[in-house]
Amino acid sequence: MSSWSQVSIAFSPRSKGNYLVTREIEAQVKDELKKYKMGVANIFLQHTSAALTLNENCDPDVRTDMDMIMDRIAPDNAPYEHTDEGKDDMPAHVKSSLMGVSLNIPISNGKLALGTWQGIWLSEFRLATHRRRAIVTINGSTK
Repeated sequence: MSSWSQVSIAFSPRSKGNYLVTREIEAQVKDELKKYKMGVANIFLQHTSAALTLNENCDPDVRTDMDMIMDRIAPDNAPYEHTDEGKDDMPAHVKSSLMGVSLNIPISNGKLALGTWQGIWLSEFRLATHRRRAIVTINGSTK
């Protein structure tokens, strides 16, 4: 039988950087996930200056390197028109658009079916600490 579920989740407050949040997400959706034999989870971040991505879950240097390269792609000191919210706001919008704010992850036997070295990252692009929220929508065959 096919079913839908939706859960609103909150991430711990964070400042600029890339954070491995797989366990944080799983902890908040485990009761819903375990109902599904097979399906898909869409994780949608409700913000325009942060992003979600799927990447390396082991070596933290990958997260540091990603932060460095995104700063080169969208530097704080570019001649942006939108500057009302600080010099880090417009570059954060650019980075969010480039990386994206949603992920679709398969569900298999009540768990997110991630690869061995895959982890879900929350990429925070603002310098100040922010509390981010997401909506997780699940569709699939229930057990």
